[in-house]
Amino acid sequence: MSKGIYVATIEPNSGKSIVVLGLMRMLLGKIAKVGYFRPIIEDTETGEMDNHINTVISHFEIDINYKKTFAYTRSEVLDLYNKGKSGEVIDEIIKKYKYLEERFDFVLVEGTDFSHENSSLELDINILISKNLGLPVIIVSQGDGKKLPDIIESVQLAHDTFKEEVDVLSIMTNKIKEEDVSTIKSLLKERVNTDTDITVIPKIRSLTSPTIKEIVKTLDGNILFGKDLINNLSENFSVGAMQLRNYLTHLKENSLVITPGDRADIILGALQANISKNYPKVAGIILTGGLIPEDSILKLIEGLSSVVPIISVKGGTFSITNSIGKIKSRIYAENTEKIQTSISTFEKHADTEKLSNKLITFESEIFTPRMFQYNLLQRALKNKKHIVLPEGYDERVLRAAAKLIDARVVELTLIGEEAKIKERIEKYDIALDIKAINIVSPVKSPHFEDYTNTFFELRKHKNITLEMARDTMMDVSYFATMMIYKGHADGMVSGAVHTTQHTLRPALQFIKTKPGVNIVSSVFFMCLEDRVSIFGDCAINPNPNAEQLAEIAISSAKTAQDFGIDPKVAMLSYSSGASGKGADVDKVREATNLVKAQVPTLKIEGPIQYDAAVDMRIGKSKLPDSEVAGQASVLIFPDLNTGNNTYKAVQRETGALAIGPMLQGLNKPVNDLSRGCTADDIYSTVIITAIQAQEL
Repeated sequence: MSKGIYVATIEPNSGKSIVVLGLMRMLLGKIAKVGYFRPIIEDTETGEMDNHINTVISHFEIDINYKKTFAYTRSEVLDLYNKGKSGEVIDEIIKKYKYLEERFDFVLVEGTDFSHENSSLELDINILISKNLGLPVIIVSQGDGKKLPDIIESVQLAHDTFKEEVDVLSIMTNKIKEEDVSTIKSLLKERVNTDTDITVIPKIRSLTSPTIKEIVKTLDGNILFGKDLINNLSENFSVGAMQLRNYLTHLKENSLVITPGDRADIILGALQANISKNYPKVAGIILTGGLIPEDSILKLIEGLSSVVPIISVKGGTFSITNSIGKIKSRIYAENTEKIQTSISTFEKHADTEKLSNKLITFESEIFTPRMFQYNLLQRALKNKKHIVLPEGYDERVLRAAAKLIDARVVELTLIGEEAKIKERIEKYDIALDIKAINIVSPVKSPHFEDYTNTFFELRKHKNITLEMARDTMMDVSYFATMMIYKGHADGMVSGAVHTTQHTLRPALQFIKTKPGVNIVSSVFFMCLEDRVSIFGDCAINPNPNAEQLAEIAISSAKTAQDFGIDPKVAMLSYSSGASGKGADVDKVREATNLVKAQVPTLKIEGPIQYDAAVDMRIGKSKLPDSEVAGQASVLIFPDLNTGNNTYKAVQRETGALAIGPMLQGLNKPVNDLSRGCTADDIYSTVIITAIQAQEL
């Protein structure tokens, strides 16, 4: 099941708070521990809490540290985006969310408020966040002051936009005229022709009216009287500029009276009207111009048994009236009446039973590259391993080492001369603390003679002499591999400047393959936009036979499972099903049958074409009864030529991140890099190697 829900809006003043409060009440009735998270909050004054967060965690008494409830302020996000660091934003949000996910049974995530101009960027950010958290979305919109066709169009557009990237669980349209509720609900069900839940909530006047407290804060006013009633709702407002006898006829229920501070007649008349059975209730009085009534008037007011809030402000009557007209009501922690009204409104108009069941049973199939990378990092951190990098002079290796040390994810050894490595670090201006890594020069190592003798004993049956063994141990790849063999390191990553053969030869000579494994093979983790697939073998075996292809498939399926990917194996060929003929397709068919015989529980299909393996529509048309067609997560290529070209084509054409190759089948992890790799590639491969070492 999903462990969270993302509440997003498409515009400002959508009434999102009603939905959040209603959902929280609903969830707490079904789930023991519910957390709350806002990825991005509005900028606040130093020491001031975000109002949304304060309202939710205080009203529902959620045991959570305030600083854990959000990741960034709005200005911090914009600053990072302007610096081209949008990836860092998503990584930190995932990290913060996962912290809460581990500590709560369910997490309610509230998106941004759309309170600024750049709404297109804000929409993209909300979609990106919900997608990378793997959460279904509830979209909240509002129809206040809109025509019916405009409401329907905007909601459908929002649904279609989100649906392209994430699962939309529900659409909630707020602030609708009471008489239009059923009409809009019917129209939306026709236009949004899916199983998406449709909820329409009418406009509740008490929720859209600002309180005196909100008005005071906006106007920076000074409360003279009635501080205990500042949660009064101001449902109407009017200016007291005419004579009292005329002004009294303009009073409406819960009116805010706006008048210059020297108009004692209006002030006293409004107070008297408030307690009179013949006039509406007065919400409060705003005194403009910075004027305070005379002492005799103040003394008179002080003696009254009931006084509505009287606020003094500095601005003129006209400008103050305009400012009050622009105030948008908020729900805050102290206003329990609005909170209860919000919850009861939500429960009245939303099918909470249906919605809670959908939430609890929902399972997302979205698995983004950043989610995958985050999971890798967390796994590596749980049991830190020692990885050796033989190519200690390469700039990319040094930059990757700096990033790895900064993340504290592994212990590292670089092979090379310390002075030369230090020189390279300074030359490339890399922020790498040389004291935080282990640097070893083979001939200067205290283990050099032991490594030499060990290699001699292991290979003397191949006519290796002691002198030859000593020369061999000077080679960085052999020395690093011997570190693993002797237990002085847990894994090795190389290949940035050396060939695959140079990297693998020592591993094949004395680390050797696992029991029952006859072939070393490789996989790439292909991090596509909304999923992570495994491609094998794209780096090692040029033309495997049927038995070898079957072993590659089994090893790759196990790798997928080890890394949290549900293995659905596609044995690729130029035809799908039983139609194809020829030696190449027969090899794939035979390999598939061998896998089925050895691992009967594994979901596997073959032969199958690439498009049928990954595209649901094509897959179901060609192989309608297949458990794999259209949803393959492990793709096994028939030969190296096909596999290597395909992974590079997919990487270049889609912008996918290709992590690997990761080698399968060795007793201890040794991984080869492409000579065109980047520092980020090395970083990812080291983390994968560390996780492999944990499995031994």
